[in-house]
Amino acid sequence: MKLVLTVVELLRQLMERQALRRVDEGGLSEEQEERIGLTLMLLDDRMTELRDRYGLRPEDLNLDLGPLGPLLPRD
Repeated sequence: MKLVLTVVELLRQLMERQALRRVDEGGLSEEQEERIGLTLMLLDDRMTELRDRYGLRPEDLNLDLGPLGPLLPRD
């Protein structure tokens, strides 16, 4: 389950960065920005629920890739 949640978290962070880039570029309508923001917040809440259910902390999902460093950026 840890690996599955790690992959989902990686995808969530990538989608969030992409959405922020599009907002910064002005490529979205206000309605689209609102919908993306709500979706990302709901996904973050769901990830928190799943981590809690399986007794995982956010840092538990950050795999160490050895010389490449951590998989996820550190906050």
